[in-house]
Amino acid sequence: MEFNTHNMKLGRKSYILKLSCAAFIGLALTACNPILRTHGYVAAGEDKPQTVNPETDTKTSVLARLGNPSIRSTFDEDTEIDTWYYMNSVRQRYAYLRPQIQERNITAITFNEDGQVSKVAEYGIEDGRYVNYSNRKTPTRGRELSVLEQIFGTIGRIPVDRLGGQNNQLPGGGAGRNPGRP
Repeated sequence: MEFNTHNMKLGRKSYILKLSCAAFIGLALTACNPILRTHGYVAAGEDKPQTVNPETDTKTSVLARLGNPSIRSTFDEDTEIDTWYYMNSVRQRYAYLRPQIQERNITAITFNEDGQVSKVAEYGIEDGRYVNYSNRKTPTRGRELSVLEQIFGTIGRIPVDRLGGQNNQLPGGGAGRNPGRP
């Protein structure tokens, strides 16, 4: 009987070890699958921004078919020409790695003064440009204080005569006159 019990314990440990290894391998394999996320404008049905016709469409028809754009041009406020941008992108992410943009579509619809579509332009990820950011900092006046200087820096600067109580001063800081004395 003891031999069977011992074999059963070993069999149970072996089963748990195999199960935990299979679970670990399963988790590792699912971490390798990319997660795709779509951001921005998602076309409903067959009404896509690319199908806008410059000959027949107006602001009203584009707004009715596609809805509000992702962005409207802001630099053309002084002129009557208006441009609407419909943008979407697909980002791919693997487990803990930084997400990468796999696909990007931008459709620019330009309207003339009458609200008629004058031009439809499409841009993809290959049309993008990298912008180098500057990491310079604007200097401030003065110097940086250490933690100890910040904590103990006010010792000796506080006027001791004002700590004791009221010295017949008005709220404005001037010396007051005692109403009982002339």
